[in-house]
Amino acid sequence: MAAAARARVAHLLRQLQRAACQCPTHSHTYSQAPGLPASGKTTDYAFEDLQNMGAKNVCLMTDKNLSQLPPVQVVMDSLVKNGINFKVYDNVRVEPTDRSFMEAIEFAKKGAFDAYVAVGGGSTMDTCKAANLYASSPHSDFLDYVNAPIGKGKPVSVPLKPLIAVPTTSGTGSETTGVAIFDYEHLKVKTGIASRAIKPTLGLIDPLHTLHMPDRVVANSGFDVLCHALESYTALPYHMRSPCPSNPITRPAYQGSNPISDIWAIHALRIVAKYLKRAVRNPDDLEARSNMHLASAFAGIGFGNAGVHLCHGMSYPISGLVKTYKAKDYNVDHPLVPHGLSVVLTSPAVFSFTAQMSPERHLETAEILGADTHTARIPDAGPILADTLRKFLFDLDVDDGLASIGYSKADIPALVKGTLPQERVTKLAPRPQSEEDLSALFEASMKLY
Repeated sequence: MAAAARARVAHLLRQLQRAACQCPTHSHTYSQAPGLPASGKTTDYAFEDLQNMGAKNVCLMTDKNLSQLPPVQVVMDSLVKNGINFKVYDNVRVEPTDRSFMEAIEFAKKGAFDAYVAVGGGSTMDTCKAANLYASSPHSDFLDYVNAPIGKGKPVSVPLKPLIAVPTTSGTGSETTGVAIFDYEHLKVKTGIASRAIKPTLGLIDPLHTLHMPDRVVANSGFDVLCHALESYTALPYHMRSPCPSNPITRPAYQGSNPISDIWAIHALRIVAKYLKRAVRNPDDLEARSNMHLASAFAGIGFGNAGVHLCHGMSYPISGLVKTYKAKDYNVDHPLVPHGLSVVLTSPAVFSFTAQMSPERHLETAEILGADTHTARIPDAGPILADTLRKFLFDLDVDDGLASIGYSKADIPALVKGTLPQERVTKLAPRPQSEEDLSALFEASMKLY
């Protein structure tokens, strides 16, 4: 790490220390930032949980960039302090593929681990979930647990090993969900594995771990939180979901909007409205970074129960069919549309389309995001929320639609084709959509402003 970057991290760590962080990871002397005095207070435990689980051979999973940064070092120091043997897998791919999943799975199978620790963003946590699943079910074919219609979508009936997730971004909420997303390279489309069985055993939500994030990573991660909250709150209500599963074991992970998930979604949305712009614009704003880290988990609990719909369903081919676009602030060696960006670019068009099914909810969310809805008419709910989102995105310097990341009208048929297999989420949209509807939504998303 460059000297300037090291100095900035040290500066931020000292700031947070002055704020008397008492989160589980940093409430012990062994996990204090180098050169900082211990607080002397212990309010909870972190990796002692692995001792109680009887873990003797742990897989620590991360990516190449994070492996050189403080979050991973803190975790390794904690594992050493607690006398826990571990091996590091740092070959996680940002926006994983079936190939990168299988490489991690092979490492997990050979390692015969009895517990896992994932330190990173959604890519790392999802890769670790998959590695844990297939190492626990070594004779299963890769497509056995992958969502239908791409895979067989078999229910998970094998016991998995404990997994502790330590998120270092504020977006996916993957520490709270039973979902693992990847690019299926053969079809150039995103799909995933969805089962309550792969949920992490424990998530450690620690604002210290977000301080390394540059502004574009903060923004794109935050857009994922924004859409998790908006989509789960406007999803098809749980009592309208169909068909009824033939057996409880085949009950889908995503239930539709419901009174419990609504609470988490709205709470997360209020935090995003208050803190996301601050977190992007000022990396020293500890209050904003901390609240966005919590909002990610809150929205994860909400959508992990209710589900998401069109923004996410349409996002998978947007990222999977990427041509040459490389997002700013992402240190990767391949073209990349970050997940949160791929999700949010269609949000104005999507919520304009879905508003007629639950206009009151769309107006409520627009008001939370800053719109004046006192004189709004019900039929205007869609345009009001869409305009509110456009302003929000413009203020945060978001690319001007799909055209600005390399797509044109000629790509729309392929984008629609890539959306059709995403029925696990698209069927949760409150308004059914035809192929023509999807084409119109992609076209409307080519330019935002």
